Amino acid sequence: MEFNKPHIIHLPKISDPRGNLSIVEGEDQVPFDIKRAYWIYDVPGDMYRDGHAFRCQDEFIIAMSGSFDVVLDDGTGEQRFHMDRAYYGLYVPHMTWRKIDNFSTNSVVYVLSSEKYDPADYIEDFDEFKILKNEQ
Repeated sequence: MEFNKPHIIHLPKISDPRGNLSIVEGEDQVPFDIKRAYWIYDVPGDMYRDGHAFRCQDEFIIAMSGSFDVVLDDGTGEQRFHMDRAYYGLYVPHMTWRKIDNFSTNSVVYVLSSEKYDPADYIEDFDEFKILKNEQ
């Protein structure tokens, strides 16, 4: 598993006639200690979540309901990941620009983070992001 590149991680899926169950247990499935969780929901279908990157924070994004696209840019080009299953997630390492769009009705984006909320960790200007990436 590459910890410095975005990639899909499949989660355990336990199938049962009563429904399916998937789990995330700390570093067993996610390559970081989970310090925060948040979710995005009730996003109108024609809207998107503006882009940003984090200096230090890694994320793991799961489609808990519905579907959406996560668009990532490492400074050299974009990758689009269509998220539509609750039994896998997308690992997004720090210093990766991301935006979320193409929301279906009733979609829920569930995000696990490696850090607690810190506004100083956010990079919200793409030009600044590119400069910082080139300095690495």
